[in-house]
This record gives sequence, C-alpha cells and structure tokens, in this order.
Amino acid sequence: MNEKLVHSNSVVLRIFQSHISFYHLHMSPIYRGRFAPSPTGPLHFGSLVAAVGSYLDAKHHHGVWLVRMEDLDTPRCVAGAADDILRTLDVFGLKSDEPVMFQSQHTAAYEAALQQLKESGAAYPCCCTRKEIADSGLHGIEGFVYPGTCRSGMAHQRSTPAWRVTTDQHAIEFDDALQGLLSQKLETEIGDFVVKRADGLFAYQLAVVVDDATQGITHVVRGADLLNSTPRQIHLQRLLGLNTPAYMHLPVAVNEAGEKLSKQTLAAPVDVLQPVATLVRVLDFLKQEPPKSLADGDVGTVLEWAVAHWDAQKLLGVKTLHT
Repeated sequence: MNEKLVHSNSVVLRIFQSHISFYHLHMSPIYRGRFAPSPTGPLHFGSLVAAVGSYLDAKHHHGVWLVRMEDLDTPRCVAGAADDILRTLDVFGLKSDEPVMFQSQHTAAYEAALQQLKESGAAYPCCCTRKEIADSGLHGIEGFVYPGTCRSGMAHQRSTPAWRVTTDQHAIEFDDALQGLLSQKLETEIGDFVVKRADGLFAYQLAVVVDDATQGITHVVRGADLLNSTPRQIHLQRLLGLNTPAYMHLPVAVNEAGEKLSKQTLAAPVDVLQPVATLVRVLDFLKQEPPKSLADGDVGTVLEWAVAHWDAQKLLGVKTLHT
C-alpha cells in the first residue's frame, strides 16, 4: 500500500480516537443529554417538543444539556437557519451548557470512523443506484432493503462509490425508556446501510454515533420518528467500540391528517412572541399537566416548574400525539 496513504489513514484514525477519548479524560460521567436539530428551516412546534423534552429530562436529573447542529446535509441546509434556531431556543430559555457543536466542523472524525470500519472489514464500497435497489423488490420497514449486491465487490466501477456497513441476521435489541423493548434484524429489515454517500457527504447514522461519543452523551431523548434508526446506531457503536447511551423516544407531533409536523407538511414556525403560552402548550402536549397559574409567569418560572415536576412516564408507549 502507498506509504503516504497509510500515514494519512493512521493520522485520521488518531483524530477519531482523540475525539472519543476527550470525554473519558475531561468530562465527569454525569447525565449528558442533547438536542440536535437540522438547520433546514425555522424551529416548529414538533422540534420544540423534542428540545423541551430533552432539556427537562437532563435538568431533572441534574445533568448537562447540549445543542448540536446537524448541518452535514448541505443541500438541505438553509442559510441563516442555524442562527435562527439558536435565537429561538434562547427565547424559550433553552441554553446549551457548552459551546454549540456543528457537524460540518467535524468531518475528520467521521472520516476516521469510516476508516476504522474499512480496516475491520465492516464497510465496503457500493455502486448501486436507488433504481437498482428498488428493482430487487425487497421491502423493509423503511422502503427497499439493500440486497447486498456489492458485498463481494462492486458490480461495476464508479469513481465515487457510496460506502455501506455490513449487517447480519442477529437481532439488535434495546429497551427504550418510553417505547419498551424493541428488536430489529438489520439484514432483512433494513439491509446493509450507507455511512458515506456517493456525493461525498457522511450519512446521519454514522455522524450521530460519532458525535454522541465525542460529546460523551449518556442519554438520547428525541422523537419517536427516529426509533427505527436506533438499531443501526447501536450496530455502529458496537463496530466502533463505543458506549451505547440510554434512549427515550418522545411522541411525535402530528397534524390533523396524521402527518409529522415538518417543513414538508408546511409546519408553522413556533410563536416566539408568546414564549410562555407556547411553553405551556408544549407541556400540555407532553402530558405534564401544568397549572393554569404558569400562564401568568415568565419563561424562567415555567421551566423551573417543568424541571421539578418532569414525569416522562406519563408518555409511556405513546408514539404520536395530535397538536
């Protein structure tokens, strides 16, 4: 192998190892939670629910709460959206306990993780198009299942292939704090999945695993729309020798048609002109039963009450709720 390439790979791997060891050397092993929005537009009610829920769970357990901008998918990111989200969070009293992390500034760590997967034989290049995968006709829980065409070598050459991680028939199981015990067979339900796209962008599944390890995240509180992604992340954590956080998946806010609130469903930005009323509405959505007197207080008063009275068990088994 080319000596320069070997040196480059070892340098990248050391970057990954240093990122991960930072937590063990410099951070106390207390509860560390996070909110990780994508800057694709203004914060809407569903996103605020995830932010508030993760904040309350962290603070109720006397933990640390962080904000991370998942801005890797540059074609989807909107200019100024990250700053707008941070200003909105600030209006609601949701302040990151440490400097905000931007994924776009940590691509070296993702490259190092991918290199580790390559060296262990867990990742391979893939030249298959979406149409070719669809033509296989294998259906899973999130669309078509990749049939493993390129596992033993690419079917045809491609200058910039995607990189996939191998899966197997062993079930990945985890006990979600709200949704209970879940089991998923990645090979038949998802298939070998992409960790680096053909366009050179790292996939969410790899980035989030590296980020959580880098920041020493112990508890992941997020929407139930990401429930099916968790086994893939646990699979990567095991392949990379990383700890698995505790998971809690909150109910997803849906509209009258049962659609998740999102940019695609034209979800309105949260009302920053009435932060107290909006926060109380979020607490009602999360079944926290806030007293009517909170409506006369300020943001700090509402959050103080909510932290003290946070009871996630009121959401046990609930995956969606209407706004």
